[in-house]
Amino acid sequence: MHNYLDFEKPISDLEGKIHELKKIASEDESIDTADEVERLEVRTREAMAEIYSKLNPWQKTQVARHPQRPHFQEYAANLFTEFTPLAGDRKFANDEAIQAGLARFRGTPVAVIGQEKGNDTKSRIKHNFGSARPEGYRKAIRVMEMADRFGLPLITLIDTAGAYPGIGAEERGQAEAIARSTEMCLNMRVPIVSVVIGEGGSGGAIAIATGSRVYMLEHSIYSVISPEGAASILWRDSTRAKEAATNMKITAEDLKSLGIIDGIIGEPVGGAHRDPDAVIEKTGTVIADALKELSGRTGDQLRSDRRQKYLAIGRQL
Repeated sequence: MHNYLDFEKPISDLEGKIHELKKIASEDESIDTADEVERLEVRTREAMAEIYSKLNPWQKTQVARHPQRPHFQEYAANLFTEFTPLAGDRKFANDEAIQAGLARFRGTPVAVIGQEKGNDTKSRIKHNFGSARPEGYRKAIRVMEMADRFGLPLITLIDTAGAYPGIGAEERGQAEAIARSTEMCLNMRVPIVSVVIGEGGSGGAIAIATGSRVYMLEHSIYSVISPEGAASILWRDSTRAKEAATNMKITAEDLKSLGIIDGIIGEPVGGAHRDPDAVIEKTGTVIADALKELSGRTGDQLRSDRRQKYLAIGRQL
């Protein structure tokens, strides 16, 4: 069952009619609905292309949060072989919101870190909706240190509304853990390729997204705070999230124009959830090209270039 977003009602209506016609034809073979179905399918594709060609930032936010959008686990299963997840931060606990471990990417040994939101009630609770606690970032640091020690390229996949803001997380040093994770990214002497596959929210995202190359899927978002959070702070009214999203410059196009990301990975018409396999394959190709480009650089060059990359963002803004 497909979940339709508010602005997808014309698509929903058309696909509903197609489903009804196909059902009628299956129940009574004497009724031929093929021509009408074909006509409606053409209209559906046209409507989808028109709608998705002019999405506003708030609509892109809705697409980035779509419950059927592929998450970290789908990317891990399709992009990596021999993926071996590592658990725990060796200090407090294992945080399921952060998935991290070692794998092979197209034959090359790599370290992998990503955020998993879950895809049903049980898994979402298990993964805390992708919002990591301090132990999640300390687990990420542990894997980063291992990658740096053994010269393994690091691939990170970002999909979080932000780090978990609970009292316990703050008591255990949430801000410090995020800062140290960001610092570790800056200090690593191996290539880091980061991809925002859904939401890239606040320090919870940048803690593992301070990469040598940073990419975003076409309908993903990347921001210092969620649109709802910004609206609550600026106007004390979270219902003005659409207005906040428009003004915050959170889309891939905005961030590419500002020089904050290095490239945009196109999605199928209708979003990544319409054809997950194609999106994941395209993402893998972009990651492979980036790793190939960075492979000839020394550790000191990679570290220096990464630091200069982020210092330059501040200067040009």
